[in-house]
Amino acid sequence: MKYLIILFFLISNYSFGQEIISKTVNTSFTVSGVCEMCKDRIEKSTIKLKGVKYVNWDIISNKVSIIYNSKKIKLDNIHKEISLLGHDTEFYQAPLEVYNQLPDCCQYKTLTIH
Repeated sequence: MKYLIILFFLISNYSFGQEIISKTVNTSFTVSGVCEMCKDRIEKSTIKLKGVKYVNWDIISNKVSIIYNSKKIKLDNIHKEISLLGHDTEFYQAPLEVYNQLPDCCQYKTLTIH
């Protein structure tokens, strides 16, 4: 009986020590782009990132909605990876050499002449 009580105590402590809270995060942020090709590039590449479960980029609002596992990937890394595709995010700008290789229809930066 004594061993049964000790075993129960150990099992209950182990169970309560486990994380009950889900590490699934639902967030959205701005990603620059202009067309369906941008949408395909952003969504197809981002969903391949380990830990990303859902991606939807809206052309009109330039908002991406993402569901990801924060144990497997950090939000900062998602921003960084999207910027490396040639699309600016709220935290990272796309490298100019990558941006310049985007098709003409995907180039969202415009020059203003005064």
